[in-house]
Parts: sequence; C-alpha cells; structure tokens
Amino acid sequence: MWRKIHSNRDPRDTLFSEIKKEFQPYFTKGAGCFRSATTNYPRLFLGGMIVALLISIALSFTVFRLSDKVVTVTVKPHSNPATDGFEQIMRATGKLRETIRLKRLVDSLTAKKQLSKADTLLLDSALDSLQQIHYTLNKSS
Repeated sequence: MWRKIHSNRDPRDTLFSEIKKEFQPYFTKGAGCFRSATTNYPRLFLGGMIVALLISIALSFTVFRLSDKVVTVTVKPHSNPATDGFEQIMRATGKLRETIRLKRLVDSLTAKKQLSKADTLLLDSALDSLQQIHYTLNKSS
C-alpha cells in the first residue's frame, strides 16, 4: 500500500511563523513608514480619525438605519381540492335558495295593489339583497 512519510520538521514551525519569516522585511519597512508618518504628521492622522468617526455616525443614522416595518408572513392553509369544491357547491346552493326565496317575496309584494310602509321597506331590502347576491356571484366567476 502506501508508505508512511516521515518528516523531520520542527513542531514549533507553524503557518504563521513561516509567513512571518518570509514577509518580515516588508512588515518591518511598512511599520517603520507608518510610525514615521504618524510622528511627522500627528494632526493629519487625528483629523482623519475624527472625520472617519463623523462619517460613520452620519451613515449609521441615515443610510444604515434599520426600518421599523413589521414583516407579516401569510401562510396559506393546506387546501384540499375536493373539500374546497364541495364547499363552493354548498355556498352556491345556499345563494340559489336565498335568491328563490327573495324572488317569491318580491313577486308576492308586487302583486299587491297598495303597499304599506312596512311592505315598501321589505321590498327595498329584498331587492338590495338580490343585488348583493348577484354581485357576489358575478365577482366569484
């Protein structure tokens, strides 16, 4: 099968220590340049830090402000097509029965020669109910 490979590396050597060994001159040079710049121009760096803080404050109160809108999640109930169809048939049957009852009432009231105030109100109510049933039937189809 496979032979074991034995390495004689120092266990103290890690990835970070190897990267540090490789790039040490660049890190040292960069740190020296930064140190000399901060000692030569301290007010410039202080002003830069203050400007960065002010920009951060302004952005946090304007651009990055969280909206207080509440998100409502609507969950559709599990539907059963057979039950839904049967319920729709039952609703249509109920509306049809109500329509027939109201039609008979309107016919009986219009057959009278003289209507009383109560008959007039009943007729008006029945016609409004018929109109609403007609509207809901046309809306659902």
